[in-house]
Formats: sequence, C-alpha cells, structure tokens
Amino acid sequence: MSALDPAASPVPEDDGAADHLPGLELPIIRLMGTHGHPVDLSDLSGRAVVYVYPRTARPGEPPLEGWDEIPGARGCTVQSCAFRDHLEDLRAVGIEHVFGLSAQDTEHQKEVATRLNLPFPLLSDHGLQLARAIRLPTFEVGGLKLLKRLTLVVEDGAIAHTFYPVFPPEESARQVVEFFRTYDRG
Repeated sequence: MSALDPAASPVPEDDGAADHLPGLELPIIRLMGTHGHPVDLSDLSGRAVVYVYPRTARPGEPPLEGWDEIPGARGCTVQSCAFRDHLEDLRAVGIEHVFGLSAQDTEHQKEVATRLNLPFPLLSDHGLQLARAIRLPTFEVGGLKLLKRLTLVVEDGAIAHTFYPVFPPEESARQVVEFFRTYDRG
C-alpha cells in the first residue's frame, strides 16, 4: 500500500457516529478562521459546506505512528485541494460558504491554507468545543484526539445533510456537487 495514496488506505465503514447530525441546530460557538475572523456556523445564512478532516502534516513531517492503518485518515491535503478546485461548481449549486474544519490550531492551519492557496478559510476546533457540543465523530492516535472525516451541509444554522464516512477524500467536493445537482432537481 502506498503511504501517499489516500485511495490505497483502508476504507472507513459507517459506524453510525454521524447519524444524529442531520436536522441538528448548531450551537453558538465561534471558531477562529485562517482569514483572521471567528466564524459562528449557527449564524450563517444560506447554504454552507463544512468538510471536517483529521489533520494535515507539514511537508517533510512524518505521519503519526499507525496513521496509514487508520481507515480514512490519509487524504486531508487532497480533500482540501478538491474543495479549492471545485469551488465554482459548489457555488453553481448554491453553496454560499465553504470551510474546512479540524482540531488543529489556527497557526498550523494558516500554513496549510497558504501552501495550498485555499480561497476559503479553515476553522479551528482546537479545544474540541464544537465537536463535544454536537458529538462529532472522533478518534485518538499519538496522544491526539482528532475529528473523523465527514462533510456537513449547513442551511441557515442547522445541519441539513451529512456525508459520512467520506471516501475517497479527493472525491468529496465532487460528491457534494452531484448531490445538490440531484437534490435541487427533486
């Protein structure tokens, strides 16, 4: 198995950990964004997509011990790049806001956002305040508690739809676009 190919990593199974999320009103929690401003997802109007990812490593940084054996862990960079590359398609299906979300601190995320030239902010739930409040799926590795990969569709402050588990991560943005092309026709 190639350590660099997310599609070659173990496929995550739906463990039911996100079943409670659709229909949930988001609590008032401000998450710092890489654009320098806090974002309260409960206060957004319109349709937003929040792709949740475990963590990104800096170039040359070795993965955490056992990372490649964790189903769905690898692929945070390619997922972010896919949302960047499909931004116009997402806007065309009515997505007004796009955010990435991880438990990494904002300083780490700023490096990622700059390196990947992301045209949308990454949000930090470093203290896992949002994760605890809405019971986002998590896992532990290397002494860290991280968020499992999923995508939330938020409409007017409530979770309208979830994609969980997300695999392969590089197809996540395209799957959201296809979902809304079908959803909005029906």
